[in-house]
Amino acid sequence: MSNTWTIAAARDALRKGEISAVDLTMSCLTAIDAGDDLNAFVHKTPEIALEQARAADSRIKAGDAPSMCGIPLGIKDLFCTKGVPSQAASNILKGFKPEYESTVTTKLFGAGAVMLGKLNMDEFAMGSSNETACYGNVISPWRRKGSNVQLTPGGSSGGSAAAVAADLCLAATGTDTGGSIRQPAAFTGIVGIKPTYGRVSRWGIVAFASSLDQAGPMTKSVRDAAIMLQTMCGHDPKDSTSADIPVPDFEAALTGDIRGKVIGIPKEYRMDGMPAEIEALWQNGIAIMRDAGAEVRDISLPHTKYALPAYYVIAPAEASSNLARYDGVRYGHRAKLTAGDGITEMYEKTRAEGFGPEVQRRIMVGTYVLSAGFYDAYYNRARKVRALIKRDFEQAFAAGVDAILTPATPSAAFGLGEMSDADPIQMYLNDVFTVTVNLAGLPGISVPVGLDAQGLPLGLQLIGRPWDEAELLKCAHVLEDRAGFVAKAEKWW
Repeated sequence: MSNTWTIAAARDALRKGEISAVDLTMSCLTAIDAGDDLNAFVHKTPEIALEQARAADSRIKAGDAPSMCGIPLGIKDLFCTKGVPSQAASNILKGFKPEYESTVTTKLFGAGAVMLGKLNMDEFAMGSSNETACYGNVISPWRRKGSNVQLTPGGSSGGSAAAVAADLCLAATGTDTGGSIRQPAAFTGIVGIKPTYGRVSRWGIVAFASSLDQAGPMTKSVRDAAIMLQTMCGHDPKDSTSADIPVPDFEAALTGDIRGKVIGIPKEYRMDGMPAEIEALWQNGIAIMRDAGAEVRDISLPHTKYALPAYYVIAPAEASSNLARYDGVRYGHRAKLTAGDGITEMYEKTRAEGFGPEVQRRIMVGTYVLSAGFYDAYYNRARKVRALIKRDFEQAFAAGVDAILTPATPSAAFGLGEMSDADPIQMYLNDVFTVTVNLAGLPGISVPVGLDAQGLPLGLQLIGRPWDEAELLKCAHVLEDRAGFVAKAEKWW
């Protein structure tokens, strides 16, 4: 049952010789095969995993192994992995096997981590429920009390969240453009951190919205998040937005002492119609931070209410530009043409067949807001709002706030199909607490802190100062420790 371990526990056991990386990897591969009903792993790579595990065992024996050496991971299908299908869960990239490795996976594999396979996700990371994938829905390992209704694991990193929560892997990579690490982490009772924009290289990650996308770890504990993030971070000359600043020892920052820290509570996050359970959870989190010696201070982030509309202008605009390259010419899907079809028909048919409905919707929205007559009315205005949202946070931090505590999601996980069949705006509202962090480029972490009345996990979000993931993780570690969340999904799969 070593697949149920944390990274920290596995690292210690590997160093002591209590288990080999091969045995640890085999435990996960067995769990993955038994967990096919969850539809989390979509491209299994057992041969690569065992080869990497054998190499990790040699390194550990030689005594020069980093913390991630021998740790079995799942990799979100958005990361390019050399010679392994990297489809971004889209039919348009069917058959695409990159000839290169993303910077994040290069760093992880360079540190001796083991790739178990590629994980399901929303198509091109566009979604909050993992229902837009060409592979079909991911099913959460969690169920409501006394119910067999299939629940969403959240999105877009739904495969990553389900795989970690169901102990199919020790941890997974995720990406977060508007909450796609933090929302699924909250829905499945795990930890997910989105680092500061520029802290982790985006090179070799299929782009959604380039000014918002950030990769991060999805793990079973805050300590694990610190260990894995350490390996993922660092300057990359191949990514022009990658920051050339030192990476601190994140694990060493987990001292358990937040006395004197100032935790901000933004009044604008008290939304109309917010469930009483979410409010109670938030109040419990506030009490935990206060009891740990932090000063809790009410703050105002006045432009919060404009964040969601600004995000849903900026993100589709950047997506329409980024996805223009998928045209059926160089790689991926190409439509079958009939006599008389020219290049225009080839583009049109390929894109119509290759992209799913949600991606098509966002491309059309994005193209519209960038068009000549509407650029100033929509895109430029959204960029100005984004600057104001960023300034709200800057003023809060300048006034002495060290971290900001908010709910992670407006509800617990919902049933598959419950939102996707309705107005798409209802689905977009799932990002209400998370998109501000992406628009401002800040680090944010979701920590599981309780269960709702139906036995489903609920999370709180901590937002940190730019480049201060160490302090953010320190605060999150205290919240996690004192909340004492240990619930696991009952195995039904």
